[in-house]
Amino acid sequence: MSHLQDGVPVAAGLDELPDDPFPGGEADDTLRLARAVLERYPVADGRCGLPGVLARSGRCDLELGGSAVDTDVPRLRAGRVGAQFWALDLPEGTGGDRALAATLELLDLARAVIAAHPEGLRPARSAGEVIDARNCGRTAVVLGPAGARALADSLPALRALHTLGLRVLTLSGTAWAGGKTGLTRFGEEVVREMNRLGVLADVSGAPESTAHRVLALSRTPVLCTRSAASALRPHPDNVSDDLLGALGAAGGLCMVPFAAEQCGTAVEDVADHLGHVRDVAGPESVGLSGAYDTGAAHPAELDNPSRHPHLVAELLRRGWSDTELSLLTWGNVQRALRSADFTARAAQDRGEPSRARLADLDGG
Repeated sequence: MSHLQDGVPVAAGLDELPDDPFPGGEADDTLRLARAVLERYPVADGRCGLPGVLARSGRCDLELGGSAVDTDVPRLRAGRVGAQFWALDLPEGTGGDRALAATLELLDLARAVIAAHPEGLRPARSAGEVIDARNCGRTAVVLGPAGARALADSLPALRALHTLGLRVLTLSGTAWAGGKTGLTRFGEEVVREMNRLGVLADVSGAPESTAHRVLALSRTPVLCTRSAASALRPHPDNVSDDLLGALGAAGGLCMVPFAAEQCGTAVEDVADHLGHVRDVAGPESVGLSGAYDTGAAHPAELDNPSRHPHLVAELLRRGWSDTELSLLTWGNVQRALRSADFTARAAQDRGEPSRARLADLDGG
């Protein structure tokens, strides 16, 4: 049994926890303790590609479990996932007005899937709604990140996507964000408008010059939703110690993916990256990104969302404290969402929406 404290379930004691529900049947004391930790501090998962998978293969019943996708309601429950970011990833080469239309289609699909599973999922547009969902025993679904191409170079499009629920935008893949010139004047206006709306900036995959400029400009925490440490394993989406230090200094958040190509093929490799990010950026700037349903290969011990306790058990063996684990799994994401909410409310009280256009600022 458990009770609620600050919006999360608190375990009454190890003896009251259920038997080990995970494949493989490991039931040692460390794994039992890991499950107890996640009863108190559930997982906020920074990236799931489920909308794109369902768009290609067709919708399925996520309550049944055992489906062809990595993510379903039974696995989310077993892994103590309290919140999950659903990425709106577009096929390569999708640009212009088609990128906006395709993103709207993914948003519409994601909203329909959530509505079809009310006993397991609940949409969340704010930190408070994430807590409400968790208090009701549902997994909160935060929509995003979407790619910058989705805006079709239009701030009104950003506002429309925000109205439909988008809460994270990746600033890469366009001429004004991630191109040869880094973040342009129009790109800076996009960041300001994101702050005004409460849309968090994601700089995974962006050039480091763009990422540093976003960190300097944004008044809300900047995310890397799919980045591990390039010092341990070079990869285009992994980030340098220099950027990790800047991310930590600015109160940002690096969410380490469970992708084998970015971290390695074992749970110990993922733990290595988490420890490195914690040591360089600080314990308040490290989070988790399952990268499920993205096409990425995963370590066998982390092959679906039910396996989070195995990662926490590994971190416990390495001496991670209760406070560090609470920030890693839940607290850091909640801080970022709360900051976005607060900044948006203050900005909307003071100013009007930006009417800037790409052609006016960048001559495009």
